[in-house]
Amino acid sequence: MNKPRFSGKLLPRAEDGHKGDFGRLLVIAGCQRMPGAALLATGAALRSGCGLVTLHSTERALLAAVSAYPSAKLSEDPGRYFSAVPALDEYDAIAVGPGLGQEAETQSALSTLLRTVKDWNETHPDHPKKLLLDADALNGLARRPELKTLLPCDSVLTPHLGELGRLLQVPTEQITDERILDFCRETACVLVRKGPRTRVYTSKGLCYTNDTGNAGLAKGGSGDVLTGLIGGLLARGYDALTAAELGVWIHGAAADFLTAERTTEAWDASDLLTHLWVGFKLIL
Repeated sequence: MNKPRFSGKLLPRAEDGHKGDFGRLLVIAGCQRMPGAALLATGAALRSGCGLVTLHSTERALLAAVSAYPSAKLSEDPGRYFSAVPALDEYDAIAVGPGLGQEAETQSALSTLLRTVKDWNETHPDHPKKLLLDADALNGLARRPELKTLLPCDSVLTPHLGELGRLLQVPTEQITDERILDFCRETACVLVRKGPRTRVYTSKGLCYTNDTGNAGLAKGGSGDVLTGLIGGLLARGYDALTAAELGVWIHGAAADFLTAERTTEAWDASDLLTHLWVGFKLIL
């Protein structure tokens, strides 16, 4: 396994620092039907180095989270799906999308979230909120393309191939690097195209291919783990491109370790979650 070019460049952690010094992340994920996505994303965020992680979700996910992750803060949505945007003032970054569903109230709440973040960033240019969109947040963006104008500069989008086709409004077989780069230029975003040899694209026309990961990642929940990890890195203080590259490398390195130990078959996303430390250790 080759070390990434940012090997040895993890942000320092001051010996006299406290949890408030290392970033605050809000994870908006899960619904009554899909609470597991919220747990995977939250667990990864808690292992990202981020100082404080809050999960905003529905009652069922929060009941599971309170025992699984006692170090996470909890914010309850009043609906069965994401339907209300919590106060955002305290957060440095927001990761939204895993397991949200695509109900009408969720579409409306997503729009409200994007407008709220846009308004905050315009009035607080010295402390803008970073944003990551995944899964059903991306599907919501694809259904309402006009919302693209609300994306903050350097938002991180993490689609798999199907979600990417919907975002670009083309069949998956017509997806090309140039189409993706055009989308990144239009939205000023960093885009992570998940799949074999995950790629990271930027609005400056750059494309980086990740060199970790294997077919063992082709299981439900792997993307939720990546969302929480990159979201936590954004809150921790990394810029969008570094958080995306670092996140996919660490995520893939954990998968490579698990496959070497257990084969590609005999592990799942929860194992991936508890082995993210492998990637961090390799780049110290």
